[in-house]
Amino acid sequence: MRLLLVNHYAGSLRHGMEFRPFYLAREWTRLGHAVLVVAASHSHLRSVAPRVQGASTAEQIDGVDYLWLRAPAYRGNGAGRVFNIAAFCLRLAARAKQLARDFRPDVVIASSTYPMDIWPARRIARLADAKLVHEIHDLWPLSPIELGGMSPRHPFIRVCQAAEDTACRDADVVVSMLPRVHEHLRERGLDLRKLHIVPNGVFAAEWSGAAAPLDASLAAHIGEAHAQRRMVVVYAGAHGIANALDSLLDAAALLRSERFAFVLVGGGAERARLAARVASEALTNVRLFEPIAKAQIASLLARADIAYIGLQRVPIFRFGIAPNKLMDYMMGGCAVLCAIEAGNDPVAEAGCGITVEPESAPAIADGLRRLAALSPAERRAMGARGRAYVQRHHDWPVLARRFVEAVS
Repeated sequence: MRLLLVNHYAGSLRHGMEFRPFYLAREWTRLGHAVLVVAASHSHLRSVAPRVQGASTAEQIDGVDYLWLRAPAYRGNGAGRVFNIAAFCLRLAARAKQLARDFRPDVVIASSTYPMDIWPARRIARLADAKLVHEIHDLWPLSPIELGGMSPRHPFIRVCQAAEDTACRDADVVVSMLPRVHEHLRERGLDLRKLHIVPNGVFAAEWSGAAAPLDASLAAHIGEAHAQRRMVVVYAGAHGIANALDSLLDAAALLRSERFAFVLVGGGAERARLAARVASEALTNVRLFEPIAKAQIASLLARADIAYIGLQRVPIFRFGIAPNKLMDYMMGGCAVLCAIEAGNDPVAEAGCGITVEPESAPAIADGLRRLAALSPAERRAMGARGRAYVQRHHDWPVLARRFVEAVS
């Protein structure tokens, strides 16, 4: 098949996030399909911007063909980002005839986080007599309404709603990363026979080689904690408001006199405040470390007795979650304490740990005590179940084949 994937924010191993379009496209290419990824030149998610000369630039990255369309730079979520979205969609629409003629897609996938790319994607699909696919990463406009507090009557929200309704009505196939979207999409007019669930994934093969060693100070701290017969609880990831790490520190305070050592690794907007709180409250059982390279994550998790993940209680999670951090924990073979309330429970489904009430220090502390009371063999068995679950359901080669089957 010839697959045209439109994703405004698509990245690569060279450019940084967003990785999902790259991983899927690379697997499709390896399966023998012709793939073209069309993305915007500027994205707030990428760590390195592509070099674009003129209105567009084509390049190949690890066997995947990209077409970068120039779009203006922006910061934050204000008018600049809206202008960036509009510019990309308009430039893509202007290229519709050329893309339909030159690439000759069998399938056109509208995959940007926002739904407005469904309109230029639909035009390309009609010109090429191709299938039209709408891929859902987050539910828009519901996400900016519920998370960002935007009014349903805001002009931008009205445009998003019109685009979502167009996708539900006109797409031949809808692919969702979120597992519990059925009722919402049915209410928006989707025939649920068109709906397929393809969640986020990991590359299991990347976990099979030797992991990069940890920085000496981090390795020494964990080693000392184990020498003191402490249960090492690791959190690895962003330190943002959404991660609800104050609840973990509250639990650490409750467990101050018990044999736990909390190791928080990562960066983010809340890190400095959290570090100040650890110091001011003399939480000697908590240490914060700077972010580490992705290649070192396996070494970190191999030293963890328990891996922790938590998120704020947010209504939009009723549609389900598939956090990349959780899949890393599971591939790392860790017993997991999950403090997230959502429409699904991957930890329970995999049998790899315990799920407790979010943003509740007593519940988190109790969950940690329950996991600590298990034998090392029982925690290792949990970790093994988590790893096997990800390999069966979330390995990118598996997901790429599932996606192709859905759109064929």
